[in-house]
Amino acid sequence: MELGIFAKTFERPSVGSVFDAVRAHGLRVAHFNMSCTGRPSMPDAIPEDLAASIGTAAEERDLTLAGVSGTFNMIHPDPAVRERGLRRLDVLAGACDAMGTDVITLCTGTRDPDDKWRRHPDNDTDAAWRDLRRSMERALAVAETHDVTLALEPEHANVVDTARKGARLIEEMGSPRLKVVFDPANLFETAPPDERRRRVEEGLALLGEHVVVAHAKDRRADGTFCPAGHGVLDYDHYLAQLRAAPTDPPLVLHGLAEDEVAGCLAFLRERLGGG
Repeated sequence: MELGIFAKTFERPSVGSVFDAVRAHGLRVAHFNMSCTGRPSMPDAIPEDLAASIGTAAEERDLTLAGVSGTFNMIHPDPAVRERGLRRLDVLAGACDAMGTDVITLCTGTRDPDDKWRRHPDNDTDAAWRDLRRSMERALAVAETHDVTLALEPEHANVVDTARKGARLIEEMGSPRLKVVFDPANLFETAPPDERRRRVEEGLALLGEHVVVAHAKDRRADGTFCPAGHGVLDYDHYLAQLRAAPTDPPLVLHGLAEDEVAGCLAFLRERLGGG
């Protein structure tokens, strides 16, 4: 199992120096974010030479980009905001080949107008699901045009907040270009140990064949996020379940500060037997 990290964990003045920081920790996989270039994560334009320079910088360092972040609010209550996100997704998808990746990671969004990571009661309505389907249909058309894969991430605060809803959306979309980012810490907020393990098992049973990236972060007992190994998630159980899944996705660290990277990597490498 290959370990990786969110590139934006490292604040550096250039993409090359960000990638150098990733490699300095013995990692050969990074999840990219356009914020590493000093631009928004979802910019309105990506110059061709910029995209090519990202791909070249990764290739020169023998670094694989497991994906690039393309998160926008797919069910925002304002259709104009959704439209803007889809336009920017098209821009990002058009730059993927030059950057050297073919995976764009998504969140499914929330009815909250101000924060795409904050839960809203209207997420559970039929109207929210219909809007998600419309947005995803158009996003998949973008993916088809640019020959990329979209990877949704079930999130406790989003409209797809369970593995079961993720599996439902994949079935309803019927597209081989729709895959999954699996993060067990997003499948619960607070839950007893047995329930946490059950959700990991259920999640990978439902989504395992579609997982292209797995995440490594954690939750404290009070439900707040924390770095891998600092919370209540049973990592031995999670990694055993992930290894038994049909795919072999990279395990990507995120949700941590740079000074926490070494400790979290040591924790994961120990559990992976030096992997």
